[in-house]
Amino acid sequence: MEAIVAVYSDWGIGRGGTQPVVVSADRKHFRETTSGSAVIVGRKTLEDFPGGRPLKGRANIVVTRRDIEIPGAEIAHSAAEAAALAEKHGRVFVIGGASIYREMLPWCDRAHVTMLGCAPESDVFFPDLDADPAWHVAECGPWLEENGVRYRFMVYERAER
Repeated sequence: MEAIVAVYSDWGIGRGGTQPVVVSADRKHFRETTSGSAVIVGRKTLEDFPGGRPLKGRANIVVTRRDIEIPGAEIAHSAAEAAALAEKHGRVFVIGGASIYREMLPWCDRAHVTMLGCAPESDVFFPDLDADPAWHVAECGPWLEENGVRYRFMVYERAER
């Protein structure tokens, strides 16, 4: 299982249920990387998607405590249940939000991180993989810039278990 996330320089990922700074190149990278795969997403994050609907071209697993049905998605009521549902899919990405990242990261061996060179005020954070000895940088792209925002694509991998 893999995670994919855009983080600010302080590992913040959002404020008030949305991303304060967005880079279109990151959105394109996300689409290309996750297309044809399964994604695990929290219900509140799903509601922030266009139309609040599951992502097209992907198998969607939505984690929620609620007993609901979401057309186009499988429902899981815990991280363990999401991981079990994910087993039938080839490639699986955890796509947020913050609590889902925290709960699902133990199942992940790789994290695709778009590092944004800014730090707007955030109220939710992704775990700082640079500070975690269980993770190391496997790939680090050059700094790029879009509309005055610096960013780079990175891949972290978990050290052997």
